[in-house]
Amino acid sequence: MTFWLVTVLAMLAILSPVLMLRPSRRDQRLGMLRQHARQAGISVKIAKPPLHDPPGGLVSYRWRYPQAHPGPLFVLVRAAYASTALKPFDTEWRWRIEPLRPLSQDTAMELARLVARLPEDALVLESERGALTLWWRESLSLEAFEACDKAMGEVRDRLASPHAEKGLSGRLP
Repeated sequence: MTFWLVTVLAMLAILSPVLMLRPSRRDQRLGMLRQHARQAGISVKIAKPPLHDPPGGLVSYRWRYPQAHPGPLFVLVRAAYASTALKPFDTEWRWRIEPLRPLSQDTAMELARLVARLPEDALVLESERGALTLWWRESLSLEAFEACDKAMGEVRDRLASPHAEKGLSGRLP
């Protein structure tokens, strides 16, 4: 009897670390979300966000601009994580870095619609020459992320277009 008890306990001791290594449901959801994003051409990176004293768990999702049409440089930060000294974009977002050239009225309206639709855990929307980047905690389901992906892609395309900024006569500088 003690032989079988010792054998069962030994087997449990061997199997328990293996069972502990199984990903949780959240880890499985994040893995599927990240895989879906990568398959859609979005690069996913865990890095330090452009925030002072950022909360943990922020991940960047990057929608690349076409190489022939780089995007404008700007950084929008959710107002709850931004200094009140920063210029407001709307009631929920503030400019950390404003675009050098003002965005056209249509592009600014598209950008305002996008940030209004972003999830609450989206804290930074950053545009650099190479990509439009969303810093967030990955709270969306796959279905909800597809809608976010579509909206981000549309804004990225509008920002990359030669007519996105005021004063441009159909060509990039």
